[in-house]
Amino acid sequence: QVQLVESGGGLVQPGASLRLSCVASGIIFSIYTMRWYRQAPGKQREWVALISSGGNTNYADSAKGRFTISRDNAKNTVYLQMNSLKPEDTAVYYCNAQPGGFWGQGTQVTVST
Repeated sequence: QVQLVESGGGLVQPGASLRLSCVASGIIFSIYTMRWYRQAPGKQREWVALISSGGNTNYADSAKGRFTISRDNAKNTVYLQMNSLKPEDTAVYYCNAQPGGFWGQGTQVTVST
């Protein structure tokens, strides 16, 4: 049974940082491409960042320069370090594993004064 469990969300002020984690089980984590997505209220889910099995990364324009995706294959975990957070980063953040299209349950990030 495949499980992706996100954590690390919370309520922070603009300019703050958060690190999200996603722990995977039931898959050979090291061979999967991992992605972070987010979904703001009333909006479609959007892709944020990806990291390939080989460690190559790519980011949405909204994340470039502020967010960093990384992985620890020994811990079956993918991270999203988010710096200089803005109110428009408020969303539920989901991790995704490909192939297979597996999703976690999401973690809420709220950026507000």
